[in-house]
Amino acid sequence: MLPSLAERREDIPLLAGHFLNELAARYKKHVTGLAPEAVEQLVAAAWPGNVRQLYNVIEQSVALTTTPRIPASLVQQAIQREQTELASFEQARRKFERDYLAQLLKITDGNVTQAARLAKRNRTEFYKLLQRHALDPRLFKPQRA
Repeated sequence: MLPSLAERREDIPLLAGHFLNELAARYKKHVTGLAPEAVEQLVAAAWPGNVRQLYNVIEQSVALTTTPRIPASLVQQAIQREQTELASFEQARRKFERDYLAQLLKITDGNVTQAARLAKRNRTEFYKLLQRHALDPRLFKPQRA
């Protein structure tokens, strides 16, 4: 088994150069190389995603560069984007659904019938969605003084 990219930092400039040439040809872009500071950033990065992550960073950099030599700032942005964990589609859908339901309840002061009508759902289905997301409509009703 090959050691991780983090254990082979001396290979990073060679791999990055290879990927850069391949991707520049694919995207038909005149990119001649990486700025020295960009190479330093690549060598210093953590690379939990290994070679695939390096490839993605170089691909983003090649696609977005407007200069023949890719600047360090562009590489840094690509590294940060790669390291930002993206929620799964299912997690994002659940979060959106919960936020949407809460917003409906807020708008209607916890009135489930009105909230269901706004969402164009029947009340029974709407109650099931509220249960699935552990949302209590009573918590959205105005407080009595």
